[in-house]
Amino acid sequence: MIVLDVTIVGVALPSIKEDLGFSEASLAWVVNAYLLTFGGFLLLGGRLGDLLGHRRLFLIGIGVFTLASLACGLASSQEVLIVARAIQGVGGAVVSAVALSLMMTLFTEPAERAKAMGIFGFVASGGGSIGVLLGGVLTDSLSWQWIFLVNLPVGVAVVALSLRLLPAAPGIG
Repeated sequence: MIVLDVTIVGVALPSIKEDLGFSEASLAWVVNAYLLTFGGFLLLGGRLGDLLGHRRLFLIGIGVFTLASLACGLASSQEVLIVARAIQGVGGAVVSAVALSLMMTLFTEPAERAKAMGIFGFVASGGGSIGVLLGGVLTDSLSWQWIFLVNLPVGVAVVALSLRLLPAAPGIG
């Protein structure tokens, strides 16, 4: 979901530009707002996970990402879309940092850990590839808003499964 969101947007940029009246220069902020906050909050997300608990922060991150996806899908102005994309980047950074920590905690055997990391890598790279295709299909058949709204059912499902399957563990602070 996090990696998919980086690539799915690229295909929809011409439609977003036309619909919201972006200039070429300002259109770059639809992508940059996400990438800058993602990169800026990645380390902080990992540390907060250590302090507050990985499961708790993972759920918060998914919630932030999903709600920001809703805001992106409902955006009717350039400013709202750019701010929502920045918030999406924060949620994505937290999820990415904490997901790796959760794998290290949940899979203690080296063989299990290697398998989990392999599956994680496969899903992440697959998400990037599928994003381009899905972005084109959703933009052409529905509208650019759906590239963001598609995250809603996935986010809800991830939260539900995480509440059921991930063990709660306190943070260190």
